[in-house]
Amino acid sequence: MESNRRDFLKGMAWMGAAAMAAGCNTGRVATGLGAPMQAFAAPPLKKVRVGVVGLGQRGPGAVHRIAGIPGVEVCALCDIYEQRVARQVKWLKDNGKPAPKTFYGSKEEWRKMCEWDGIDVVYNTTCWDMHVPVALYAMECGKHVFIEVPAAMTIEDCFALIDASERTQRHCMQLENCCYGEAEMFALNLCRQGILGELVHGEGAYIHDLRSHCYKTQAEGSYYNSWRLRWNIAHKGNQYPTHGLGPVCQYMNINRGDRFEYLVSLESNQFNYESYGRLAYPAGDWRHTQKVGMGDMNTTLVKTALGRSILIQHDVSSPRPYSRINKITGTKGTFTGGFFGQPEAMARSEWPGRMTWEDAPGDGKTHEYFDPKKAAAMREKYRHPLWKTAGEIAKKVGGHGGMDFLMDLRWAFCLQNGLPLDMDVYDLAAWCSICELSERSVRSHSAPQEVPDFTNGGWRTAKPLGIVDVDLQKMNFDAGKAKADKSALNV
Repeated sequence: MESNRRDFLKGMAWMGAAAMAAGCNTGRVATGLGAPMQAFAAPPLKKVRVGVVGLGQRGPGAVHRIAGIPGVEVCALCDIYEQRVARQVKWLKDNGKPAPKTFYGSKEEWRKMCEWDGIDVVYNTTCWDMHVPVALYAMECGKHVFIEVPAAMTIEDCFALIDASERTQRHCMQLENCCYGEAEMFALNLCRQGILGELVHGEGAYIHDLRSHCYKTQAEGSYYNSWRLRWNIAHKGNQYPTHGLGPVCQYMNINRGDRFEYLVSLESNQFNYESYGRLAYPAGDWRHTQKVGMGDMNTTLVKTALGRSILIQHDVSSPRPYSRINKITGTKGTFTGGFFGQPEAMARSEWPGRMTWEDAPGDGKTHEYFDPKKAAAMREKYRHPLWKTAGEIAKKVGGHGGMDFLMDLRWAFCLQNGLPLDMDVYDLAAWCSICELSERSVRSHSAPQEVPDFTNGGWRTAKPLGIVDVDLQKMNFDAGKAKADKSALNV
């Protein structure tokens, strides 16, 4: 089911209206011009100068993590609200960092920051509908760009980011922190070592009760203009797929030896959001009677070109514990779960994860998971080198058990040394394509949806992501100076 860019976009007129409703229609179509970005390495930056835009939920923690990495400086801050900018300026000064250039006061200030020649990187932690406009403009201004998840909500925008990245030769990476979780990197190491055999099936999810968080207003300490609830009101399908999906794609070498071919998606009716609104808010409040389009549980199944299967689930409205599932199964064994590095997860008996593999075909050892003692021994034996090098520092700094810090530390090391990033714009596009394609499938009674080949055939020859690490000594990183960050998110 091959599909190039122009062929895929034919007959997709409805998409423009959807993107316009989301406020992020760029009117651009990927042309394929410019050099491919797989294995792209930019010239090394001795000093990485970063501008952070969006200082609400995720921005402050990003500022603090980035500022603690040697050779990286937060040179610019941007937000609509002056007080948000001022708080981060004060934090930087209080922690002995240079005062950044500031941009605030209007919804267009981010353009001025992108245009400023005092930064090399735009770190984009805005709301979803601003991810693509900011990223496109940043690349046009000659900046590398890192975008919070999901980086793009439509196929058209995925192609627009690819086009801009190829044409400008600038990195465009999605900030998928879960690819740097201890359990996820442990599983990746198992896959790279061949412990699980040939990979057959993977599962990932974002199951997280966000009812109170989504229904609160900005004045109550939540999202600007209730943007996340409003998005879920208007859409169906899986609109937040990448936390569970990204790691599985790295296990399976998606875009690097395999690719998504097609998907089907089904979701339950909406029960929990609407019930919550009626119970939590009085009559007369718009949230009391608000209808929500998104069903509670969405289940999407993806078939790959090599015949593997991937299950992705999304549920942000049911009263149940957090889970990313994180399952990978091969011809020799399986691994699932295990949110290493998060004390609250360990307390729920999710550590050390469940794993089992056979020593010889059919030896019967995989009828049960390893006992806790053996699992702990395997955890240590196959711990990912990046976690061996910087895991304790990451857990001290914080941010989802340390994964946020490792993500930033790794891209900083790559930029400083002129190395390819661990995730590229094609990964961004493939993972984010689930947003629109799952909605299209749900709205057409779970009809199959073809996934375009975002690499334009490059997936056949691209090399898989290796076992990556950082050199703390080369970075002049003093582990003793790492500080815990109270602003780091853990949910």
